[in-house]
Amino acid sequence: MSLSFDPSSVTLPRGHFIGGEWVDAKDGIDLHRPSDAAAFAACPVGDAGLVDRAVAAAKAALAESGWGRLAPRERARALHRWADLIEAEAETLARLEAIASTRPISELMAGDVPVTAEQIRFFAEFADKEGGNLVPTGSDSFGMIATEPYGVVGAITPWNFPINMAGWKLGPALAAGNAVVLKPSEMTPFATLYLAELSVRAGLPAGLVNIVLGDGRTTGTAITGHPDIAKVSFTGSTAAGAAIMENIARTGIKPMTLELGGKSPQLVFADADLPLAAGAIARSILGNAGQACVAGSRLIVAESVAEELVGLIVERMRTVRPGATWDAASAYSPIISERQIGRMTGIVHAAVARGATCRLGGERLDHAGYFYAPTVLEGVDASSPAVTEEIFGPVLTVQTFREEEEGLGLADHPTYGLCAGLYTRDLSRALRAIDRLQAGTVWVNRYGRSRDHILPTGGYKQSGLGKDLGREAYLANRKSKSVLIAV
Repeated sequence: MSLSFDPSSVTLPRGHFIGGEWVDAKDGIDLHRPSDAAAFAACPVGDAGLVDRAVAAAKAALAESGWGRLAPRERARALHRWADLIEAEAETLARLEAIASTRPISELMAGDVPVTAEQIRFFAEFADKEGGNLVPTGSDSFGMIATEPYGVVGAITPWNFPINMAGWKLGPALAAGNAVVLKPSEMTPFATLYLAELSVRAGLPAGLVNIVLGDGRTTGTAITGHPDIAKVSFTGSTAAGAAIMENIARTGIKPMTLELGGKSPQLVFADADLPLAAGAIARSILGNAGQACVAGSRLIVAESVAEELVGLIVERMRTVRPGATWDAASAYSPIISERQIGRMTGIVHAAVARGATCRLGGERLDHAGYFYAPTVLEGVDASSPAVTEEIFGPVLTVQTFREEEEGLGLADHPTYGLCAGLYTRDLSRALRAIDRLQAGTVWVNRYGRSRDHILPTGGYKQSGLGKDLGREAYLANRKSKSVLIAV
């Protein structure tokens, strides 16, 4: 059976989801489908009063259900039921996501939706396996470090992988015993809303998951600065992360997890397996049309193999099949908006004006919607805007080096340090490079996350604070208390 569908046949959730109920709202921000640029819905903007209502619902759910003090296995069982329902409703979730976002329906069904269920199950299993610790103290005392939930966690997720990012935030926070007030991107809210409804249908206490729609300026500011929200988790741009830090500092100190922008290098040495490297690099920049914070957008390659490698990459990048996200045959994503197309075009043109050469692409595709051609820019220097700025699109820059030290120097970005790719057959060289690369994640002879959710993700420099995924994400949703008992 084909996964293709008619977008007009899908009924979209309307309003906010607070306290286990739908809350009607007036239309707000007009939304356009990336695949065909058609206006199709509007996203309301929740104000501070609505955020107050959501926080109150979260606090009431915690108090009435005892979720934070529930037997850990009971929390785990409830989360497993939710994951089961996510899988059972995969097609509905995928359709809701495909309409508004850049994610093709086939990729949603094979990846995003089942991965979200996996993430919920992964964090559920921490509920009864991570607790406090006994610590060595004097013989006349008994010392331990106890942990407990924060209470209400505020979360803000981006538009590029909406349902997965919701899983990143909701899974560890709920498993750790918290309630959540989450704002999805105003451009892609629908699957996240349905995810929240499924949590109640699965038996999680109503009010434990609350979704408030809106923009960053109004709704996001109200969430991050709310006095009864004890922790904030955000994934998005570095500029937005800085604004959140400022708002938190101004309204009251609280812990935060920030997974921010990236401009990740792909460092290829002369001894690398070039076909393997070319495939990994092409996939990393073509996936979601480069609209990922981890996109490996800076190729730094040994001069002696640069021509061969770039040729292999270009060959792979020419084969994209753009199409509507609701068409199962589509294998290349649109760009999220007309505005983003314009920004990308401006950066590419600025790079060319500074002497760069378009080996491939460099223009908008002649296709309905917001599609941009896979682009390879050669001859860029370190100060080019295509190298310094996070483009968030299918644009790969190429820089070459002769000596190992020169390559490592080019890989070190002055602003970002989220991820890095490294290709070599020399284990000693790989270990040296891993030690030098300033990135929160280093992939060797591959590029991109696996479905091993135990590996945390987070950046160095202005790419963020703290970690998502892994044990670290669960622990980040619990606060510790030192206890010393006289014996």
